[in-house]
Amino acid sequence: MQQSAYVVVDIGKTLSKVTLWSAGGHLLDRQTRANEVHVVDGVQRLDAEGIGQWLPKALSAYREYPVETIIPVAHGAGVVALGEDGMLFAPFDYEQAIPDEVMSAYRAERDPFSLTGSPALPDGLNMGSQVYWMEHLYPEAMASATLVPWAQYWAWVLCGAARSEATSLGCHTDLWMPELAQFSPMAKRLGWAERFAPLAKASDAIGKLRPEIAAATGLPATAQVLAGIHDSNAALLAARGFPEIARREATILSTGTWFIAMRLASEVLSVSKLPEDRDTLVNVDAYGWPVPSARFMGGREIETVIQLDTRRVDIKPDQPKLMEAVPALLERGTMMMPTLTPGFGPYPDGRACWLNAPVEWAGTWYARRAAICLYAALVADTSLDLIGSKERLLVEGRFAEAEVFVRALAALRPETEVYVANAHNDVSFGALRLLNPLLKASGGLRLVEPLEGDLQSYRAKWRDAVSKVPA
Repeated sequence: MQQSAYVVVDIGKTLSKVTLWSAGGHLLDRQTRANEVHVVDGVQRLDAEGIGQWLPKALSAYREYPVETIIPVAHGAGVVALGEDGMLFAPFDYEQAIPDEVMSAYRAERDPFSLTGSPALPDGLNMGSQVYWMEHLYPEAMASATLVPWAQYWAWVLCGAARSEATSLGCHTDLWMPELAQFSPMAKRLGWAERFAPLAKASDAIGKLRPEIAAATGLPATAQVLAGIHDSNAALLAARGFPEIARREATILSTGTWFIAMRLASEVLSVSKLPEDRDTLVNVDAYGWPVPSARFMGGREIETVIQLDTRRVDIKPDQPKLMEAVPALLERGTMMMPTLTPGFGPYPDGRACWLNAPVEWAGTWYARRAAICLYAALVADTSLDLIGSKERLLVEGRFAEAEVFVRALAALRPETEVYVANAHNDVSFGALRLLNPLLKASGGLRLVEPLEGDLQSYRAKWRDAVSKVPA
């Protein structure tokens, strides 16, 4: 007789993923789909329809397994308006620029950073700005709509129960007060707090599979659907499965399109200590606790420079050549100035440019990729300083296997133990730990060996140059 199985549905910005797990936390299967970009009425939208068509087909691959529970995970900058018949209009992509007059009016409504731990971010990265624009574009529909965060939308798709959840509401949305665990004054004043679906914990089972989903997929009609969780918080839960991290001062650096540092602090860190204008924020973990965080769009920046699949900086066969390129980069002072994604990260107003660009010697292709890894390490190092990161750092996700990046980070932070873990299943495994917090991560952690060379002087030159580059 087969043991129980569990499915994690992880809707990222770039990829949608479905993973199948055993009760003991062993990965059995993984499927992925690249998300598409859609434009409706001149507004860039999330790929809700495409993902919705793919998901039942992906789940049907597990019809022979006794699936007991499905756990949705998603990025935190999406919100869906539901009516009696479902989604009222396609949800906005957070990279869609919001008209200046709308954004200006919205900014006048926002609460102080000291209350929400949510900085004013570009485009639709503050969920509140999306809700505000939605009301302008669709006033009649929004008047009676039920609002659900992106992760909880997929829970609704699967089981029909509409819920909201604190990790999704507490990640730079402007809608939540992390220290008080309640909606922000703006959300209450504008009537949004009562429009959001009732709150549930990420680990709550909120319903069974819709009959039509069970029929289409062949999965058991008794399968339960959890409320679901914000993806970075799922990564945080995964990290807590390692004994080196659990119940200790540590920071998790989750890497993908976004590099997000989340500090498990041994002391209470007031929101007022975080610099609002440098992309620091306060997240809320699965247990409702505030988590000081910092972020930048590292994966997007790497992709911008190398102009190819971002795996090109971390695929195993290329690591020796990338490492060999580093000494010449350090000697020549080759470095990228921030930022390649204006408005984001610890240098939101910086102007990207090369100093001593890697274009003058053989092996430039490897040197260029190695140089952008050094850049990512320098920016990550700055972000970690902003939240007071110390003692232990776990780098997880897509770029944990980029040796130049992780080893440079270890060299830049000699007082910190820097670890890496499995680079592919951290978010999904963390979501699985909502069911069983005692699950231990398999494979253990590897302590990163610092990169050789004078990284301290390299950083000093970089920071000095950053201060002199005009915005």
